[in-house]
Amino acid sequence: QEVLTAVMKKHQRYFPVSRGGTLLPYFLGVRNGDRHGLESVVKGNEHVLRARYADAAYFVRRDLEHPLEHYLQALSRLTFQTQLGSMLDKSQRLERLVVKLAPELNLTDVERRSAMRAAQLCKADLMTEMVVEMTSLQGVMGEKYALRAGEPAEVAQAIREHYLPRAADDELPASRVGLAVGVSDRLDTLVGLFAVGLQPSGTKDPFALRRAAIGLIQLLTRTETAFDVRRGIELAAEGMPLPVSEAARQDCLAFIIGRAESQFGEGRAYDVVAAVLAAQGHNPASALRAIERLAEVVRQPDWPVRLQAYARCVRITRSEAERHSLDVARLHEAAEIALLQALQQAEAHPRQIGSVEDFLSAFDPLVPAITRFFDEVLVMADEVPLRRARLGLLQRIAALSDGVADLSRLEGF
Repeated sequence: QEVLTAVMKKHQRYFPVSRGGTLLPYFLGVRNGDRHGLESVVKGNEHVLRARYADAAYFVRRDLEHPLEHYLQALSRLTFQTQLGSMLDKSQRLERLVVKLAPELNLTDVERRSAMRAAQLCKADLMTEMVVEMTSLQGVMGEKYALRAGEPAEVAQAIREHYLPRAADDELPASRVGLAVGVSDRLDTLVGLFAVGLQPSGTKDPFALRRAAIGLIQLLTRTETAFDVRRGIELAAEGMPLPVSEAARQDCLAFIIGRAESQFGEGRAYDVVAAVLAAQGHNPASALRAIERLAEVVRQPDWPVRLQAYARCVRITRSEAERHSLDVARLHEAAEIALLQALQQAEAHPRQIGSVEDFLSAFDPLVPAITRFFDEVLVMADEVPLRRARLGLLQRIAALSDGVADLSRLEGF
């Protein structure tokens, strides 16, 4: 069906007709003019389509003369990028990378083995005649040919799925194997091309890196997959045929986070998006959950009071280059002891990494103690050890939001 439909759409601009997902032996075409000679027009279009289908059938028959694996070596003739090698080199990098990413993506041993095989074969159909004729069928033909060659169904499925999603509203991989190969493919492309200095500039993006980054973000967020992109970049860099500088890695990460900011910013407050991404933009799925929750919180009537209590702790310590130790023995006033006890309870509160809800549950009980502390205690005391102890106490409070959001980016801070 995919071949028949693609031929109709690409070559003839016909509309396929289906019922319940099954293609019917009809098509719709559009012509200019009246009904004069309509029968001849119909016959002419049918004749052309039969010829197109005959060509497609020939390509498929030729392709099926060999198993999908046969086309692997031919990938050595297809250049991915001069410094990064051929598509065969890329396939081999993907095979190694997907093994490294398996623990990060919580793949089982069975899924890991399937992902290795799918990564090995996922680009092979690029050298088949059907895909050379119609590139939109890449992955689709790979799945069909893999099944014909006796590959496991989960491997064949992942070959098709690793290209998904192709667009914002496209379907997602239904398997963890397809997800793993898709993440590996996009990371390899992004890290490799940043390593050789081919990142997008202005409107120029010849290697579609923006689409690769957006696809990576959609894969992780829409499947709610917690994944540290920093770790992914590190592992992808290890497999490159040339050194990947620290600057290139940071630029690649910033580029991905930048695409996340544009994706997440649609319909959401810009300051909330910026605050969360500054702290956990490396984990898109966790960041999106935090953005949605923080957007609810900042609309609550008591939010300004909570934010100002936190802000007072940050502002007075912001200029301190040193991270002061919390010398408990130096604290003696009732207000600072009360704040210390409240902080200890907050730090002992069970928290999930990146959770706005858990941060607030830990921080909210501190608000009255913070207010009392600033009313009754002189933080910048003349006695240096005492001043450092008090600053250390406030620095510990400020650190409660680490990994959740940079609240200083919020309006009203």
